[in-house]
Parts: sequence; C-alpha cells; structure tokens
Amino acid sequence: MQLKYNRQQSLGSSLLKILIKLFLVVIFFIVAIFLIEKISFPSPKKNYDIEITNEIKKL
Repeated sequence: MQLKYNRQQSLGSSLLKILIKLFLVVIFFIVAIFLIEKISFPSPKKNYDIEITNEIKKL
C-alpha cells in the first residue's frame, strides 16, 4: 500500500510560518533602529544669525 502524499499545507502551518516571518521582520526593524540611534551623525555647531532688518526696510 502506498502512502498518499499531501501537497497542500494546512491552514495552521501556513499561518504559523507567516507569523514567524512577520515576527522576524519586526525584530529586524527594532534592531536596525536601535543601531541607527547609536551612530552619531554630525550636526551643525554654529548658530546662524541672519539679520533681516535691512532687507525689510528696503522693501
């Protein structure tokens, strides 16, 4: 007697695979955001003071 090979996955196993993949993607994004926050990007150190009073008087 031959065993019947079932090619279709059950709904529970396919749903479980989707949930595991979704969980891994969420964990990946959380780790990526955490690592990006650790990088110190350069910021401008000089405050720019623009005097606009002369420009207003000319108008």
